[in-house]
Amino acid sequence: MVTLQLVAKENGKTMPEGKVIAHEQPGSQSHDKDGDKSEENYLDQCNKDDATDNDYCTITSAGVESEGGNTSAVRCKADKTEETLTVDDVLETISFGKFQWKLFLLTGLSWTGEAMEMMILSILSPQLHCEWRLPSYMVALMTSVVFVGTSIGSPLWGHVFDKFGRRVGLITSICWTAFYGLLSAFAPVYGWLLVLRALVGFGTGGSTQSMTLYSEFLPIKMRGTYLMLLSLFWAIGCVFEVVLALWIMPTLGWRWLLIVSTLPLAIFICFSFWLPESPRFDLLTGNTEKAMATLQRIAKENGKTMPQGKVIAHEQKDRGEIKDLFTPEFRRSTLLLCFIWFVISFSYFGIVLLTTELFQSGDPCGTTQGVEAGPSCNLACKYLTSADYKDLLWTTLAELPGVLLMFPLIDRIGRKKSMVLSFFMFSLFILPLYACIERVALTVFIFIARAFNTGGFKVIFIYTPEVFPTETRALALGTCNAMAKLGSLITPFVSQVMLWHSKYLTLSIYFSCSILAGIACLILPVETSGRGLQESNLKQEEEVQKTKRSQ
Repeated sequence: MVTLQLVAKENGKTMPEGKVIAHEQPGSQSHDKDGDKSEENYLDQCNKDDATDNDYCTITSAGVESEGGNTSAVRCKADKTEETLTVDDVLETISFGKFQWKLFLLTGLSWTGEAMEMMILSILSPQLHCEWRLPSYMVALMTSVVFVGTSIGSPLWGHVFDKFGRRVGLITSICWTAFYGLLSAFAPVYGWLLVLRALVGFGTGGSTQSMTLYSEFLPIKMRGTYLMLLSLFWAIGCVFEVVLALWIMPTLGWRWLLIVSTLPLAIFICFSFWLPESPRFDLLTGNTEKAMATLQRIAKENGKTMPQGKVIAHEQKDRGEIKDLFTPEFRRSTLLLCFIWFVISFSYFGIVLLTTELFQSGDPCGTTQGVEAGPSCNLACKYLTSADYKDLLWTTLAELPGVLLMFPLIDRIGRKKSMVLSFFMFSLFILPLYACIERVALTVFIFIARAFNTGGFKVIFIYTPEVFPTETRALALGTCNAMAKLGSLITPFVSQVMLWHSKYLTLSIYFSCSILAGIACLILPVETSGRGLQESNLKQEEEVQKTKRSQ
C-alpha cells in the first residue's frame, strides 16, 4: 500500500477509495512483524456481518471508465467449498440411537437363528440314533455335513455380500437357511435329512455376515461394545434351543422341534423390509444419493442433524475378489487370521467334546487308558432325559461369562491383547487336566477354559471385519469362517479318537495350538480399537487423510 501511495503521489493522482484485496500464495516468503502490522493497517477483509467463516472475497471488473481510469467493484461471495467427511465422521456426529437399536434386534435374530440351527445337532443326533437305529458313523456324519456346508458357503456368501450388497446377501441367506431348515422337518429318510442339513449349513455361512452389516452402522467409539453385545444373541439362541427341546421333545418330537427352531429366522424375514443397505457399500458402488438418504434416515430416527460437508466416495467396480485378500497390504493379516480362526474353532469344539469324553470315561486319572473294555455295539442308544437337557442347559450357560469377561476389555486393552489373553488363559487352564484331579475340579478348570475360549471367539468375530476395507470385508469374514469350520471338522479326531490312545498327546495338541495362536495375535499388523472402518484400500485411505489434513 505504501508503494501504491508513492506511485499516486508522483503521478499527481489521488488514491481511490476502497479496500485492496490480497491473495496470499502458499509457500510465499513470510513477512517480518513490522511488515505484517503495516499491512493490517491497509488491508481489510469482507464485512463480518455479510460473510461467514467460509466466505471469501473476489474482484470483478465494473467496466466503468472514469477520469482516474478503470475502477473495480469489490464484493463478497460465500465459499461453497464444503468440508470433506467420511462415513465415520457422519456416524460419529449422528451417534448411536434408536436406529442402531432396531438394527441390533433385527441382526440379533439372525445370530439367534444360526445358533439354534447349530445347537440342534447335539439334540437331534442321539434322538435319531435311537429312532432310526443309525450306526455311530452315520450319526457323526449328520454333524459333519453341516460344517462342510458352512465351510463351502461362507466364502461364497462373502463374495455375494461384497458384490451385490449386505442387505441382499443377508436376506437371501436367511431365507435359504429357514427354507431348508423347515424342509428338514419333513425328511422321510436319513439320506434326505443329510442333504437338507448340509444345505442348512450352507445357508448359515451367510447369516454370520450380520456382524459385518451391523458394524458398518456403528460409531467408532461404540463399535466394540455393541458388537460384543450382539454376540450375546448366539448364547441366547443356544439356551433357547435347549429350553425348546426340554418342552417339545418329550411330547411332540424332533420334527416339531425343527419347525419351531426356524421361528427367529421367520421373524427376521417378516421385518426384513426395514433392513437398510450399508451406506459404505452404496458409496463404494457409486450410489451416493442412496447412501446419503440412508445416513439422513439414521440422523432423523436418532433425532440428530446431518453434519455439513461432502462425504467422500471411492467407487470400486471389482469387489469381493479373493486375490484382494492377498495384496501386499493384507496378505499378512489374511494368513494370520486364517490360522487364528482355525485354532479358535478347533479348540472351542475340542473342549466341548473333550468334556463329554472325560466325563463319560469315568476315570479322571486315566488309569484305564489303552485297556480294552470289551466290545460295544455302536447301535446301542439312549434317549436324552429331562436331566440330560438340564445339564446341557447349564453347560450352554457357561458361554455367557466368556462374553461378559471380554466386554470391558475389548476397548480398554484392545482387540489384539484381548485375543492374546483368551488364548494364553485357555492354555493355562487346560494344564491342570494333565494331572489326576477329581471331577469337580475338572469341571471348574474346563468351565474357565471354555469361558476364555468363547470370549476370544467373539473378539475375533469383531476384529476381522474391522481389518479389511468395505470392498472385501464380507469375503474376508467368510473365508476366515470357512477355516474355522475346517478346524471344527478335524477336532473330533483329536478329542474323541486320539484321546483314547493318549490323553497327554491330545492335551498337548490343544495347548500348543493355543500358544501359537496367541503369538499369531501378537504379530498381527493392525490394532483396530478406536480406528474407523476402511472404505477402500490403504493407498486410497492415505490420500483421503492427506486431503482432510490439507483443508
